[in-house]
Amino acid sequence: MAKPIITLNGLKIVIMLGMLVVILSGIRFAADIIVPFILALFIAVVLNPVVQRMTRCRIPRVIAVSLLIVIIVMLMVLLLAYLGTSLNELARTLPQYRSSLVIPLQRIEPWLQRAGIGVSVDELAKYIDPNAAMTLVTNLLTQLSNAMSSIFLLLLTVVFMLLEVPQLPEKLQQMMSRPVEGMVAIQRALDSVSHYLVLKTAISIVTGLVAWGMLAALDVRFAFVWGLLAFALNYIPNIGSVLAALPPIIQVLVFNGFYDALLVLAGYLLINLVFGNILEPRIMGRGLGLSTLVVFLSLIFWGWLLGPVGMLLSVPLTIIVKIALEQTTGGQSIAVLLSDLNKR
Repeated sequence: MAKPIITLNGLKIVIMLGMLVVILSGIRFAADIIVPFILALFIAVVLNPVVQRMTRCRIPRVIAVSLLIVIIVMLMVLLLAYLGTSLNELARTLPQYRSSLVIPLQRIEPWLQRAGIGVSVDELAKYIDPNAAMTLVTNLLTQLSNAMSSIFLLLLTVVFMLLEVPQLPEKLQQMMSRPVEGMVAIQRALDSVSHYLVLKTAISIVTGLVAWGMLAALDVRFAFVWGLLAFALNYIPNIGSVLAALPPIIQVLVFNGFYDALLVLAGYLLINLVFGNILEPRIMGRGLGLSTLVVFLSLIFWGWLLGPVGMLLSVPLTIIVKIALEQTTGGQSIAVLLSDLNKR
């Protein structure tokens, strides 16, 4: 009797892969709904240790959460106000830099023509028109204003999550068939994610402050904006620091000159060396338990699935998936593939 082409185990794998594709497609389709919830969840994970410290000081949990959210809202309002002022200033100063932008283009135009690249300086100059820049800034500020309602809903979700934390363990235990093993796995995931996010946030804040100070010392305009960008993009593993360095380097190269751009580049390289390659690995301790390849691939995958927020949270999301796989019989082998054996 001939052997079947497709075995029962093979059929199970095909069915599971099909279900996975359907689930991922559904998550991507509903990303606008899922992403704010995931972001609120991770914000709550970061803020919960602060709330717990406040409750140990005999501050009621409701008051502790309320105070924390009020402080965050005040900081966000100040930040958005300053950011809006900086963007307006950028739009106002663009006309005086227009000639500075056109002259370098005129210098490289003959070289581009010889290389067979048909580029017109006049056409490129249209893209740096001050009126177009002003319109862009106005639209951006309008979008920021419209985003305030989404931010309000996000913070409201964080408030309810933080207030729900004391009752959550009992609810989860009632849901599980093996509550002891399940709670150990959940606590391990929470500890790993909280450890990563708290330390990463602290490192990102210091990185942003140092970048701001470095750019301000070099008299680079809009240093605060670029420092804020360095803080935000530092959450993105591997390429975040590179993306944060590009805008100020390009600005200084065009507006200030080649040697100033080299100084800014050297400053960012030093920041990345000290914080990214020396301090962060030591502060993180034994590491994330993920291989470098997995960290990079997770950046691409979660970015595709959830957009920019997925890129920012790619590492903690992958940590959760890895710990979940370790608790299942069939997923343990996949969890080993995600692991960094040198840090186990």
